[in-house]
Amino acid sequence: MNSTRSTDHWQASLPSSVQAERQGPVAILRLNRAHKRNALDDETVLGIEAFFDNLPDDVLSVLLCGDGEHFSAGLDLSELEERDIQQGIAHSRVWHRAFEKIQYGRVPVVAALHGAVVGGGLELAASVHVRVAERSAYYALPEGSRGIYVGGGGSVRLPRLIGVARMMDMMLTGRTYSAEEGLAIGLTTYLVETGKGFAKGLELATRIASNAPLTNFAVTQALPRIAEMAPGSGFAMEALMASIAQADPMAKDRLKAFLEKRAPKVTRS
Repeated sequence: MNSTRSTDHWQASLPSSVQAERQGPVAILRLNRAHKRNALDDETVLGIEAFFDNLPDDVLSVLLCGDGEHFSAGLDLSELEERDIQQGIAHSRVWHRAFEKIQYGRVPVVAALHGAVVGGGLELAASVHVRVAERSAYYALPEGSRGIYVGGGGSVRLPRLIGVARMMDMMLTGRTYSAEEGLAIGLTTYLVETGKGFAKGLELATRIASNAPLTNFAVTQALPRIAEMAPGSGFAMEALMASIAQADPMAKDRLKAFLEKRAPKVTRS
């Protein structure tokens, strides 16, 4: 999408179940089904995909959040009633495609989580790069009790965050984790008071947007792949990415500013 197009035009291309807006270089995507606890139906998932497919060129990060009292209570189960096996596979692949455009999209994505982050909502949250939780947030994978299985990439992403054993426990027993417990086991990396998640998420997304785009790309695209490589291949990829990043003109300008004492040093915050 051309960056000169208005936010109104951008929103017009999306379903009403998602809302898009801008705050400077940060695009904000808000799940807009509060009456359904932001349950994810096909229209919403396709809307998420369309949002990330059509990010304006000057958007440098994204904040993902939910309207109302919950981030997302997961899959809208009313859509499962008449689906056969072949249709179920196709449906899952739609979720995979949409969420991959978050995880491996053009810009880093921050999620502000509150209330229910359950089932497919947790799978959606797992696809972003930085997660901020309010104390009201809670996490669950109730698929086991409902006779279904995760289908939005949770089998791939969640074990990398919390381990296979914890995910098994959540699905088999219906265990729910609080916001504090989610921070401790690695579901999130920030914990804030209830009502403060959006502000913290926007602060982080704005900070991320100020980074060199090539460095952000290396962190979101190369780092997760390097982590899965054999050490020798990982070292080679790391050296390649480091050389590419430092050769970027923006990186050279920033290093010069630091050496000339025009840029702040890292301090304990």
